[in-house]
Amino acid sequence: MASILQSFIDPRKNWLAKQHMKTLSSRLRRYGLRYDDLYDPYYEVDIKEALNRLPREIVDARHQRLKRAIDLSMKHEYLPEDLQAMQTPFRSYLQEMLAFVKRERAEREALGALPLYQRTLP
Repeated sequence: MASILQSFIDPRKNWLAKQHMKTLSSRLRRYGLRYDDLYDPYYEVDIKEALNRLPREIVDARHQRLKRAIDLSMKHEYLPEDLQAMQTPFRSYLQEMLAFVKRERAEREALGALPLYQRTLP
């Protein structure tokens, strides 16, 4: 069952998934964002914890990209074409740390330990 679902969402095997990825890439490039910038730290505490564990330079670059995207959106503009060509929307910086935080949380739950951080959201 999992392999069927995986082949359905894999852009190399499914034409619709490839088109979706192409469209998403083009929209992210217009504003200079990366896919990992779309993760909301207020939605899931694991994301917030992963962002807290990343180096300060990476988090600052994320905030700069988000500020630039908000500014461009408010002005109803896009990045210039030469800057759009330099963007890398699917280069990940958060996935590895997020997977580590989730594994750590699952391990702590399996051992019956208290969580390192409170699992409450505003």
